[in-house]
Amino acid sequence: MAGGAVVAGGSGGNPLRNGFIKREYLWAFSLVTSLFFLWGFAYGLLDVLNKHFQNVLGITKLQSTGLQVAYFGIGYFAFSPLAGEFLRRFGYRWSAMLGLFLYSLGAILFWPVAKFSVGTTNPHGIFGGFVICTAVIACGLATLEVTANSYVSVMPPHNVANFRLQFSQSFNGVASFTGPLIASKYFFSGENKNNLNNVQWVYLAVSGMGLIIAAAFFFTKLPEVSEEALQAEAEALADAHGEDAQAMQPFYKQYRAITGFVAQFLYVGAQVTIGSFFLNYTAENAHIADSRGSQLLSYGLIIFTVGRFISTALLAVVSAPVLLFAWSIGAAVLSIFIASLHGMSGVICLMMVMFFEAPMYPIIFVLGTSGLGRHTRRAAALLVMGVSGGAVFPPIQGAIADHFSTRTSYYLVVPCFAYIAGWAFYIWNKDGRRWGIQAAGEIEREVQAAQGGVVPSGAVGLGYTGHQEGVEYENKEELERIEKV
Repeated sequence: MAGGAVVAGGSGGNPLRNGFIKREYLWAFSLVTSLFFLWGFAYGLLDVLNKHFQNVLGITKLQSTGLQVAYFGIGYFAFSPLAGEFLRRFGYRWSAMLGLFLYSLGAILFWPVAKFSVGTTNPHGIFGGFVICTAVIACGLATLEVTANSYVSVMPPHNVANFRLQFSQSFNGVASFTGPLIASKYFFSGENKNNLNNVQWVYLAVSGMGLIIAAAFFFTKLPEVSEEALQAEAEALADAHGEDAQAMQPFYKQYRAITGFVAQFLYVGAQVTIGSFFLNYTAENAHIADSRGSQLLSYGLIIFTVGRFISTALLAVVSAPVLLFAWSIGAAVLSIFIASLHGMSGVICLMMVMFFEAPMYPIIFVLGTSGLGRHTRRAAALLVMGVSGGAVFPPIQGAIADHFSTRTSYYLVVPCFAYIAGWAFYIWNKDGRRWGIQAAGEIEREVQAAQGGVVPSGAVGLGYTGHQEGVEYENKEELERIEKV
């Protein structure tokens, strides 16, 4: 398939040695990568707030999953298609600013809700207010995810898209463990253990951080990539392989993206399930206090972050589907141990499964959106919609935990990782069964051969200037057409 040539292993040559971002895009890449930090921080706080609201507002485990339903259901499932259409119409820069505005608005609304919680006689009403704030934040984060994941994926050079997205997503992991660390100090200690006062200050800082980054985007002109360039790349690669371009098919026949959506839906559902009841698991299964459990959660997220960086390095030598398959099997085995073991051994497995989760989201995203040409942005929105799995699984887990036990509820994630392993094998087979990375420049040479020396801008990245030194262009009219695209 044409799409398989784009991201088979994430690299053409070792990206650690040869580089994975062009100098002229370094500032844009750094700015977009900062967005990954923002939603990692928000997600890290979400799991902790789940348990904190149970303690302070007296709600059940099942009721507390309303946060996850709002975050992943309203934000990611309902709003991602709108974010994708906004991106198609207005481009990456304005899409990023819209996401940051909604993110900051939702965060600042935490302030009045937390104020009204003092001495309230309607704790369920207060919790409803927090759910609404979380939904607004999630709409912003969904917009940022559609924008940032897609933009980092289509930056030049394309043949290291997996590696580059893994690198950016690593900062998501760095931010995610700072949330529980802050919570262990400010939410679960001293007089703050039974009130929501410090929640308002934390989210006020979050709002300010979002507005600062939005201002940076306002004064930055991000290089854009057109859907025509992406379509030209997909068609040229198909010609190089002597095949019909899959990107020419209507979107409902883009099975790579559709099956990728299912994989992303199950992955995020499993990830959120593992994190949402972490503190319940440590308290019930190992009799650990919430303050200590929050610290252990932050350590688990540090392991997650280390897993991201290690996986990024491995993608320099191993193909992405192979890594995804191996890590999915490891996560499935550890999940069985989590649901079976008692005491600290189960907690250790719960922390270690985060290592194997680490690279799955970015790998699924890139593999599910590569080679789709004009459908790339719509596919990006679909893959981000897959994050809505986080709205479906926590209520199921909460019901199982209330009826049986928190430990038993972790069996829920085993079939999720099993499907991801099967999908990784499907993509590996579809993309030519590569175990390692492609040779340096292979994609560009394939496209050159297909176009008689003419290289579409989408094939070599946004930095294509129209003339490659040392290349003879026999078809001048074709060259002019490609340059216009």
